[in-house]
Amino acid sequence: MFYYLLKYVLLGPLLRLVFRPRIEGLEHVPSSGAAIIAGNHLSFSDHFLMPAILKRRITFLAKAEYFTGPGIKGRLTAFFFRSAGQIPVDRSGKDAGQAAIREGLGVLSKGELLGIYPEGTRSHDGRLYKGKVGVAVMALKAGIPVIPCAMIGTFEAQPPGKVVPRVHPVVIRFGKPLDFSRYAGMENEKAILRAVTDEIMYTILSLSEQEYVDQYAAVAKAEDAERTAAEKRRLPRMPLS
Repeated sequence: MFYYLLKYVLLGPLLRLVFRPRIEGLEHVPSSGAAIIAGNHLSFSDHFLMPAILKRRITFLAKAEYFTGPGIKGRLTAFFFRSAGQIPVDRSGKDAGQAAIREGLGVLSKGELLGIYPEGTRSHDGRLYKGKVGVAVMALKAGIPVIPCAMIGTFEAQPPGKVVPRVHPVVIRFGKPLDFSRYAGMENEKAILRAVTDEIMYTILSLSEQEYVDQYAAVAKAEDAERTAAEKRRLPRMPLS
């Protein structure tokens, strides 16, 4: 109930008014039946803009940190995500990927839309990073199509660290469904999973026209943070007067 209240009354109209997103290829999203919508992830606002423009409900696998934050802000964020039907996924530990796959397959088994960001985390610099193979596992196990999606302009509207988005043109572009039925029964073969994932990421890249980096986003983010910290340590100290 709260999902539709947000979509049609509280948040959806406001987002469409402020961002005036241009929608391309919406006809590629099926009107019924299970499907995965796999997109790039540039901004926190991605979570809200896509559901606001889709005719059908979509469930995202959201990181568990959104549900466990401290203080009033943390409780409000957790309430918001739970009420919107989003599923928390613990990304720590060796079984995190399997837990996410189980949750995703549960959504798909109900004939619903599942939203996935194959990069696994938001891009910290606006580039598109290597996809994780969980999206391929779910697509092959469920035997359903993958609709690629590109969010364009949301990084500029709300880059990392910016709480209040700025007004900036946004385009949400959907591509033709990708059919991987030719790989049915091969969801345990690593080479197949990588090939399927790379095809999905290449299609997202074609839609978004981002720069591509053949590296996982989390690794690149950590390396950039380490470089920044090292540069700060090398800065000369001002002499005390």
